[in-house]
Amino acid sequence: MASLRNADPALRNYFKENYIPQVCEALLCGVIITRPEDPLRYLEKMIMVIIENGLESLLWDMCIDPSLKPKMRRLSETYLEQLFGLHDQLMTPELMIKACTFYTGRLVKTHFCAWKEMAIPQVNEEEILAAKMERAIRHYNFSLQKSSFRQWCSYVERNREEIEDAVQEMQSIFHHHKLKSSLRKWKDQAKYVHQKREDDMILQHELELKKWKSKSELKITEETAEEPIYLKQSSSEVHLADDTTQCDISLLPERAIVQIFLYLSLREVITCGQVNHSWMSMTQTNLLWNAIDFSMVKSIITDKFVVSTLQRWRLNVLRLNFRGCVLRTKTLKSVSHCKNLQELNVSDCPTLTDDLMRHISEGCPGILYLNLSNTAITNRTMRLLPRHFHNLQNLSLAYCRKFTDKGLQYLNLGNGCHKLIYLDLSGCTQISVQGFRNIASSCTGIIYLTMNDMPTLTDNCVKALVEKCRSIASVVFIGSPHISDSAFDALSACSLRKIRFEGNKRITDASFKFIVRNYPNINHIYMADCKGITDSSLKSLAPLKQLTVLNLANCVRIGDTGLRQLVDGPSSTRIRELNLSNCVHLSDITLVKLSERCLNLNYLTLRNCEYLTNQGIEYIVNLSSLISLDLSGTVISDEGLIALSKHKKLKELSLSECGNITDAGIEFTDSAIEMLSARCHYLHILDICGCVLLTDQTLRDLQRGCKQLRILKMQYCRQISTEAAHRMASLLQQQEHSSEDPPLWFGYDWEGKPLTEHQSPTTPPVKEDASFLVEESSNPDENEEV
Repeated sequence: MASLRNADPALRNYFKENYIPQVCEALLCGVIITRPEDPLRYLEKMIMVIIENGLESLLWDMCIDPSLKPKMRRLSETYLEQLFGLHDQLMTPELMIKACTFYTGRLVKTHFCAWKEMAIPQVNEEEILAAKMERAIRHYNFSLQKSSFRQWCSYVERNREEIEDAVQEMQSIFHHHKLKSSLRKWKDQAKYVHQKREDDMILQHELELKKWKSKSELKITEETAEEPIYLKQSSSEVHLADDTTQCDISLLPERAIVQIFLYLSLREVITCGQVNHSWMSMTQTNLLWNAIDFSMVKSIITDKFVVSTLQRWRLNVLRLNFRGCVLRTKTLKSVSHCKNLQELNVSDCPTLTDDLMRHISEGCPGILYLNLSNTAITNRTMRLLPRHFHNLQNLSLAYCRKFTDKGLQYLNLGNGCHKLIYLDLSGCTQISVQGFRNIASSCTGIIYLTMNDMPTLTDNCVKALVEKCRSIASVVFIGSPHISDSAFDALSACSLRKIRFEGNKRITDASFKFIVRNYPNINHIYMADCKGITDSSLKSLAPLKQLTVLNLANCVRIGDTGLRQLVDGPSSTRIRELNLSNCVHLSDITLVKLSERCLNLNYLTLRNCEYLTNQGIEYIVNLSSLISLDLSGTVISDEGLIALSKHKKLKELSLSECGNITDAGIEFTDSAIEMLSARCHYLHILDICGCVLLTDQTLRDLQRGCKQLRILKMQYCRQISTEAAHRMASLLQQQEHSSEDPPLWFGYDWEGKPLTEHQSPTTPPVKEDASFLVEESSNPDENEEV
């Protein structure tokens, strides 16, 4: 078997199961001992014997004749030594000596043990057991003492810590009470000093008002000839302008010149270039032509000028705006020469086609921003986007209704639009759920998503989109009435920071619970005209810590309770903009809470909040950071306006439809507008539309006190004359004035008298020039935000 140690296991098992080694051993031993004359017949005979007796009874000497078998006992497992006669005798003297020695030692050990048991007296087992029990009892008592001592030590340590905590808490309470007491005293002292300062300022202001009034009385004779004076002032202004032309701006550093010309429109830059050679050279600075806005001059621009401009500045142009321009196909093809173009706006261009987009995509592969809103592009253009615009980040397809779901599938071709972070699909009602799946597969990195005016947008569309677009941080769904609370549940996979919804009746308080649970870092919430929102929603928003903008306009079920719960949360100190227009259940309690908690509020809108009174308006003065306030449609009167005049930083104030505001003011002061103009020196925008009781005195007061006023709206102010409005317009960037009757929905007539049911407003004699509008701003963006 030694040769079979490394053999196949199956072969080894075969040998073992069929006794092959034993059979071979028996046959070999028989042949060796018997030495027959015919070995083959002998082996055949022995094999038959083995078969008859069976393999189980096989012995090594079965094939040996009994007379030839060795006469000896078995001392080992092998008979090789005996078979080969290596030793004549197995029993040697040495073996006999060892056997006798072992046997004798065994006997001695056995008898010694027996003698030992008989000779040594037995020990009392009861005493041994008693000793063991005593040791066990001592060990048990010691364990109990040790355990009790440990518990006592833990109790003492815990009691000591509780005493220390109690002492520290008492010290903290005492320190807090001491600080609170000191703060209360300081606050009382500061209030006293502030009130004293305010009284002094009011007294000083009254003196100034008296001086101004006396000056106004002296100018009564001049008012009869105001128009000639106005013309003289205009001539003096012209003379002053002639003097200022002596300043040559070409002597300024190039950087300063560029900053000056960047404030001008394309038309104004071209006009400046026609003044003289010096101004022409200044307008040819490369930096001025990095961004070209043709939309501002679309009504007068020619195709030839566009082509020549793009041809000349093709290497400098980075941003192009053709919004609403009706240009020839050849003209738009010239855009492809601007190899470094990064931003392109061709929205509302009726002549834009797929062929034009092919030329632009081949010539301007580096575009990052592309606006194709309201154009006639089809799936052919959608196929071009991933092939050529590999770095595209901003894409607007708003109101493009000629591409299909298949076109959205093309976005995944080639390198794909995987760098897209902004997508606008407003008004694309042809997109189905499959189309949104295609977007999710192609543009997984979308962060800003806008889908306005989408009546076909459902919760399933949102779910299909967010399956793979998990980076969405801003969603705008204005005009999507079929979105419900399920959409917020689907968006829980994203980290939203901005939400804008409007005009949705299916959104309830459950959506705000999703917002708080899944978007703890959200900072912008716009939920205007959502009728299902109640005070519970504001309670849910209370834990948010990063909220800065909250717009709940037309959410008519919101009241003081919900707003109080909101501002009691940690977000009250971070809120910068709050719009509560038409939240008709709000009262002065809301203004009290806002003045206490929202100290960093900049923009506040409270239009048509009918329960706000003059007493509540006084608390707005405590909002020292407020720069814009809208109180249109409220019952504020001169008393509230005088309270607002104490505010130092207010820049924009809207008081349209406030029929209780007059020139008379309250007792012991002059007119309310006069008080306002004397105190609010930084006022930039003022809306007094519908304040029918104001007169020309209002404009004189504003002219004296509000030197920084830029925009003034005076619609439906019949008692303000057109002449006074003309004079005021020369000092403003934009002014609106009309002498028409207030609309019926204002609820009062031109005299400020409330209208009864089925009553039409009384009409006084019509003044000349019923409406007047002046706009002199060179930068329209300046009027949008202060």
